[in-house]
Amino acid sequence: MQQEVVLAMLAKEPSHGYELRARLRHALGPVGEAMNAGQIYVVLTRLEKAGLVVCERSTAGGDSPDRKTYLLTSAGQERVAEWFADVGWPKPGLAEFHLKLVAAAAAGLADPLTIVDTQRRELLRRLRDAQRAAMNEPDHSDAALLLEGIVLRLQADLRWLEACDQRWTIRRGTS
Repeated sequence: MQQEVVLAMLAKEPSHGYELRARLRHALGPVGEAMNAGQIYVVLTRLEKAGLVVCERSTAGGDSPDRKTYLLTSAGQERVAEWFADVGWPKPGLAEFHLKLVAAAAAGLADPLTIVDTQRRELLRRLRDAQRAAMNEPDHSDAALLLEGIVLRLQADLRWLEACDQRWTIRRGTS
């Protein structure tokens, strides 16, 4: 969980951890389903130690335990503003799969075409899952937009795997 996302949610209004988790899950739709409360509390603890949020205890009354409400500090507000102003984009880099594929081919330890085929099946499974999730989201929702991005990235990875398949098929034919 990226700290800035939590800070941005707290910029709207102070929240208890479970409220924050619910708001994130609502905003992210099925993408946020895997998020558990523990992740949120780990991030909140780190943000508190960094001086970006403060925690206030409030008594819920009755037999309920004290609840912690998290609020942004001015440093937290600055961090959110900087994050939104940042125009950076992840640099394309080699993923572990890319390195595994090249190492297998160079060392002759595994057939690159088998590795590509196995990865293709996994990406197709993920693509189907993302497409199904996207179909269940209301049109024009934020979650639908996130899922569209996931679908497009998976489709791009599948196109790259097709190029790998073609390259190693040609190499196999000329060797």
